[in-house]
Amino acid sequence: MKPPAAPHASMRPPPVVGILGYGGLIPFIAFATFRWLNLLGRADQWLLLLVAYGAVILSFVGALHWGFAMMAPGVDRARRTQCYVWSVIPALIGIAAIGLNSSLSLTLLVSGFALAYWQDAALANRISLPAWYPRLRAHLSIVACICLLSGLIPAA
Repeated sequence: MKPPAAPHASMRPPPVVGILGYGGLIPFIAFATFRWLNLLGRADQWLLLLVAYGAVILSFVGALHWGFAMMAPGVDRARRTQCYVWSVIPALIGIAAIGLNSSLSLTLLVSGFALAYWQDAALANRISLPAWYPRLRAHLSIVACICLLSGLIPAA
């Protein structure tokens, strides 16, 4: 069972976390925009970068669970094992997305981000994570998924 949050627990991440988290959306937004505008006549290259960046970030999001498994107090052995196992699945989804054609790649990455958020939300209900963490992950995942889905729209 999740320990109760401190009454003063902030819903806002520390400033550096907010800057790095939201700043990490800049490549998603840029690659999606550049692809849609067919900047420099290289829509396919922008799409490739969008997929590659999505795979990298999805891997990072999964790896957080490795850290949670190692450091979170009060996690039973079964949950800890589940966190370790889950932590590598997003990287496998990401590498599969890189190897597929673009529409399947984008769909797989969006599915991966949705699964990763679901895993994060489930974990946040069982262990003590900062109060701001699920909200931040939701914001970042939504924007990342919108950018990835925009890759399905034909370029200009």
